[in-house]
Amino acid sequence: MALSFRSRLEHASVPWVERLNAVPRPVGLGVLVVLLAVGILAPRPWGGIAFLLVAAFVAWLLFLTWQRLTMPERLMRTAVLVLAVAVAIVRIVPGG
Repeated sequence: MALSFRSRLEHASVPWVERLNAVPRPVGLGVLVVLLAVGILAPRPWGGIAFLLVAAFVAWLLFLTWQRLTMPERLMRTAVLVLAVAVAIVRIVPGG
């Protein structure tokens, strides 16, 4: 029997999650802060690309943890994802 998309993605994510757990928390937080700083300070479209990387990471974590989250946690994390995507679009699409 073929595995579902969720099962395949969870199995493929195991090595990445293990690597992420091996990295000290301040390093991971530092990378996130750097990406956000690049997203804010870099010119278009590089700032938007940095925000897209943050959004992709948040989406991946949200997908992996969705079944274990309560409704308020789902709403808050989805709001963070929507905000990151919105900022990325604003930073990528040229203004009028």
